[in-house]
Amino acid sequence: QVQLVESGGGLVQPGGSLKLSCAASGSIFSIYAMGWYRQAPGKQRELVAAITSGGNTNYAVSVKGRFTISRDNAKRTVTLQMNSLKPEDTAVYYCNGDFRPSRLGPRNDYWGQGTQVTVSS
Repeated sequence: QVQLVESGGGLVQPGGSLKLSCAASGSIFSIYAMGWYRQAPGKQRELVAAITSGGNTNYAVSVKGRFTISRDNAKRTVTLQMNSLKPEDTAVYYCNGDFRPSRLGPRNDYWGQGTQVTVSS
């Protein structure tokens, strides 16, 4: 069973930094794109950043220049370095992975359980 486990959320003051990490475990034949989404209270879940298996990245306009996504394919991890945090970055952050669990099986989307990020003074 494929699992994604996030860590690194918490409370930070505006202008501060946090680093989120996500590790994939279980039987995984191929890992395609991985990314981070977030959902604030009363809002829809939105893409924050994504990275392909080849290292190409995509960022939401609101975080470009402040957040950096990276991945380690050997360790099956994806990280999100968040700098210059703003109160509007407050949300539950979810790790997402596009995996093929077995050689002949289908690709599926997998989600972590979410980690709370609160930016407040």
